[in-house]
Amino acid sequence: MAVLTDLINLNLSDRTDKIIAEYIWIGGSGLDLRSKARTLPGPVSDPSKLPQWNYDGSSTGQALGQDSEVILHPQAIFRDPFRRGNNILVMCDCYTPAGEPIPTNKRYSAAKIFSHPNVNAEEPWYGIEQEYTLLQKDVKWPLGWPVGGYPGPQGPYYCSAGADKSFGRDIVDAHYKACLYAGISISGINGEVMPGQWEFQVGPVVGISSGDQLWVARYILERITEIAGVVLSLDPKPIEGDWNGAGAHTNYSTKSMRSDGGFEAIKKAIEKLKLRHKEHISAYGEGNERRLTGRHETADINTFSWGVANRGASVRVGRETEKDGKGYFEDRRPASNMDPYVVTSLIAETTILWKPA
Repeated sequence: MAVLTDLINLNLSDRTDKIIAEYIWIGGSGLDLRSKARTLPGPVSDPSKLPQWNYDGSSTGQALGQDSEVILHPQAIFRDPFRRGNNILVMCDCYTPAGEPIPTNKRYSAAKIFSHPNVNAEEPWYGIEQEYTLLQKDVKWPLGWPVGGYPGPQGPYYCSAGADKSFGRDIVDAHYKACLYAGISISGINGEVMPGQWEFQVGPVVGISSGDQLWVARYILERITEIAGVVLSLDPKPIEGDWNGAGAHTNYSTKSMRSDGGFEAIKKAIEKLKLRHKEHISAYGEGNERRLTGRHETADINTFSWGVANRGASVRVGRETEKDGKGYFEDRRPASNMDPYVVTSLIAETTILWKPA
């Protein structure tokens, strides 16, 4: 094993200018992450300089066997925390050989919204709070829970320390540092209310880059849990009963909201979100109805509400924002398994581009 570790940690830059690029894309479920690696002649920092590639879409549920080729378009580059050196992770989106985005390519439509002059002028900032649950590999039961049983009730676990309260911290810290190494704007981590559940935050990040960074942060977490022999779950309600679900609260602001008098812009944006509540809910993640029950720090899925410092509302405004008269708000409705390309672009479209009848 020591020899294997030494080989994995070989520094290629001592012997060759060639690098390894790990191309990452979203698979057919819209949530599964796939990747494969290729050798490039030297370091690359601009995704437009990277070659396109292809894969067998019939093996990912994204193409038929008789016409299986799907084309990968590189979109964003990150440092590779696993191979290190000049090696890179490459976030891609997916197209047919004719150049049309395939149905699971949600980045394409999001990029069109973020490139709109009105959206671009508002410089939308996002901070996404990604909650997730770590599961024991063979039994698919939360890490730290007795197999087939339950721990004590919620209360002592949130932001806790101790072997009887905090489970999986080594994985979480490894992920935190790996994301920082990769160049992801990860801004923090914390243990969550349900034991075995954690959160990391990415942001503030502008526009389409928010989706790129969150997807790559998820990929890095998948790789680390793979090494640790633990299963990553983004299920919005992994355990039924009196246990918190998992969300992806999305903090959002525009230039107008961050400027003096921005609280009025915030209130206008929230009113627009209210008018399109059903459309947003339908795009905010599968199984969200199991989480948005009006309990466990959520609003009921059928009712839109907002309030200052209210974690039981659909949208929360912070006290500091109210006091300063400008700032941001938090959309608490997105589920942990949401697609950040869909959620971020829909919030921008509704609050900036959409005109109520």
